[in-house]
Amino acid sequence: MKAQMQKGFTLIELMIVVAIIGILAAIAIPQYQNYVAKSQVSRVMSETGALKTAIETCMMEGKDSSTDPVCDLGWTDSNLIGEGESEGFDTQDGLDVEISLADNTASVTATFGGNASAAINDETLAWTRSDTGTWACTTSVEAKYRPAGCGANEAEE
Repeated sequence: MKAQMQKGFTLIELMIVVAIIGILAAIAIPQYQNYVAKSQVSRVMSETGALKTAIETCMMEGKDSSTDPVCDLGWTDSNLIGEGESEGFDTQDGLDVEISLADNTASVTATFGGNASAAINDETLAWTRSDTGTWACTTSVEAKYRPAGCGANEAEE
C-alpha cells in the first residue's frame, strides 16, 4: 500500500511567516507615516508658495490687507490646512495672508490641521517677503519632515 502524503504547512512554518510579517510591519508602518507627513508638508509648501505670484500682483496694483481686502488670490481650500484664524483676505481658516505696502513686505502663514498627519498637526509653514522682494520659507515642523528650501523658524534654532 502506498503511503498517503499529507500536503500543507506545519504550525511552525506558519508562525515563522507571521513573525516575519510582524517585523516588517513594525518597520514599514512608521516609515510610511513619516513619508506621508513629509509629503503633506511639501504639498502645503507648494500650495502656499503659489500665492506668491498673486500677492506680488496685488502689491503692484496697490492693494494690501489693511486697505483693500478684495484682492483675488485665487485660493482653493486645502484639506491639510485647518484651525486658526484667517485675517486680512478672504481665505480659509488656518491660512493668514498679510500684505503691507508701507513696508513693502508680505507673509503667508498656514497652520496644519484638517486631514494633516498627527505628527504635523498644529504646526505652521510660512512664506515671508522681505522689503527687497525676496521670499523665504520657514516652518515649525520637525527637521525630518521639513522639505528642501524651507528652514526652521528662528524661535526653534
